[in-house]
Amino acid sequence: MSSFQNPPLILGSTSKYRRELLERLRIPFEVISPNVDETPLTGESTLDLALRLAQAKAAAVAKQYPDAWVIGSDQVADLCGAAIGKPGNFERALAQLQLMRGQVVTFQTALCLMRGDTQTTVCIPTEVTFRKLPDNVLEAYLLTEEPYDCAGSAKSEGLGISLLESIKSDDPTALIGLPLIALTGLLRDAGFVIPSKN
Repeated sequence: MSSFQNPPLILGSTSKYRRELLERLRIPFEVISPNVDETPLTGESTLDLALRLAQAKAAAVAKQYPDAWVIGSDQVADLCGAAIGKPGNFERALAQLQLMRGQVVTFQTALCLMRGDTQTTVCIPTEVTFRKLPDNVLEAYLLTEEPYDCAGSAKSEGLGISLLESIKSDDPTALIGLPLIALTGLLRDAGFVIPSKN
């Protein structure tokens, strides 16, 4: 039995990818849907959008659970200043990949850790260069992996890695949706013991 207990922790997210990433830290947590409107504001930059939504998601859950630490996170893909969202279907995904081939896309992954009036918010950028690939290769990828719930239409942790030329980031899991290097630091600052003793 451990000689300490970590504070209550909630992941404010509906993303299975974020849940799976947080499970890597092997600390107990709950998952609560934040139910936040993700519509961009007029003139809002992709960085500001990601930061605002990460904070909004954390705040929506923290309001209901004031004694818990709440993680909010959001990711916005940026191509030449324009946000690229989740495609939702094959046609939109193919259009995204056609637009991004040979281009550098910056994935802004924002992270907010909040309890009551205490919060810390950071954003980890990841620069992804897409290969110049013909349509038949892009179509074959989409039909194989069906990444229609991913901003940018490619899962770097899966077959989507074959579409990429390079990835530049200080936090390798940021591209998947939750920057664990940054999060581990924030959690330790908040009193969590990682790794925790069993």
